[in-house]
Amino acid sequence: MSYGKMTTPIVLVRQTPQRDGEGFASVHDVVVADVMAYKEDRHGTEKWANRAVFSAATALFRFRKLPGVAVDTSMFIRCAAGRYQILSVEDVGQRGMYAEVLADTVTPSER
Repeated sequence: MSYGKMTTPIVLVRQTPQRDGEGFASVHDVVVADVMAYKEDRHGTEKWANRAVFSAATALFRFRKLPGVAVDTSMFIRCAAGRYQILSVEDVGQRGMYAEVLADTVTPSER
C-alpha cells in the first residue's frame, strides 16, 4: 500500500459512558487517532464475493498501524462518508505495518 492511495482522512473513536452530576449516563466519543486511510466501498467484484463471511461489511479501510494504539471491534470509524462500526481487524501481511478493517455503515437509528 502506497501513501498515494491513502487519501481518505478517518478518525478512530471509542465510545465511553459518562455520568453527569445527577447520575444520568450518556455515551460520548473519545478520539483515539486521526489517520489517512485507503477506503474501498463494497461492490460486486470477486474480492468482495470471497468475503461472504462478512456479508454485513460495506467498506474496507487500510491504514498504517500506530504504535501503542490497538484497534478492535469495539471502536468506530468516522469519515466524510459517515460512521462505520468495525467488524474485523487484520494485520496485512503479518508484518505489523498496516491494518485492514472491514466495517459496516452505522445508520442514525443504531447509535
